[in-house]
Amino acid sequence: MHAGSVIIVTYNSEENIASCLKALAGETEWQVILIDNASVDSTIQRARESGVDVRIVSNPANVGFAAALNQGAKMATGKVLLVLNPDVIVTAGSLSRLAETLSRDGVGGATGMLVAVDGSPALGFNVRRFPTLGRMLAEVLLLNRLWKENPLNRQYRCLDLDHGSLQEIEQPAGACLAVKRNVWESLGGFDETFYPVWFEDVDFCRRLRPHGWKIIYCPAAVFIHSGGHSVNQLSFYDRQVFWYRNMLHYFAKHHSHRETTILRFGLIIGIILRALMSLAGFQPSGVGRSEAMRAYTHVLWRYGLHGGSGETENKSHKVGSFVG
Repeated sequence: MHAGSVIIVTYNSEENIASCLKALAGETEWQVILIDNASVDSTIQRARESGVDVRIVSNPANVGFAAALNQGAKMATGKVLLVLNPDVIVTAGSLSRLAETLSRDGVGGATGMLVAVDGSPALGFNVRRFPTLGRMLAEVLLLNRLWKENPLNRQYRCLDLDHGSLQEIEQPAGACLAVKRNVWESLGGFDETFYPVWFEDVDFCRRLRPHGWKIIYCPAAVFIHSGGHSVNQLSFYDRQVFWYRNMLHYFAKHHSHRETTILRFGLIIGIILRALMSLAGFQPSGVGRSEAMRAYTHVLWRYGLHGGSGETENKSHKVGSFVG
């Protein structure tokens, strides 16, 4: 049995996958598994030419991030499962440090320090606290955009933490998440109803804690993260639809009906504000007014006024342009 298994989900990752795999070349005690969600570029070819011993599975269709990870976990032989995005580069000794952290009593998950290419830590992304009604209202009502240093945003994105210290955290980014194999299996892996992306990692960490398992942040394990590889492949329309839908799905699963309803009303107000800003010419960079309005109108009607969200819709909505 391997010390651990690294599971990488790719989709059109040709620019990143060779560097990601080559950084794993010296980790002989770790199995490397690549699940490709029907890439149409040279991702698989570059993986095969990397010179790294990697087991590659090419899915004929995009099954989503969570499903692909679960697929890889079933093939894994390691005691530790490491979810790793293709735009993350492992630095020397970091895998062993994560494994050592996981060997401690009561620890079920661990993550390291994500840094940019220039070495600056990925503050606000690396670790976060669980979504609460107040924190998500600050997100959907544009408070976090207009006042980034507000207390709710600082709490949610852990801007108040000492990122240089080993400590227990609530939710690490799914770009780099190590989990004990028995913990993963006891929870049934990632929930595939969070299709195709967003909140599946938050949901997993939320389900882990009631069983008494802790998640530890280990800053000595350093990972270089270029960031945005997956999300940048989504259209603006899809980003809005997937994020709002899975946010409400998460709340419906883990929060009361009352809190979910309040959040939905907040979503309605926030989307209307965004639409008005778009009409006034303040839409996101690179996004046309018509595209922004189409996305906002859909989200407003489907997830605000109509009240849609949940497992059935997530399962039925298939997308051909994104994977993990």
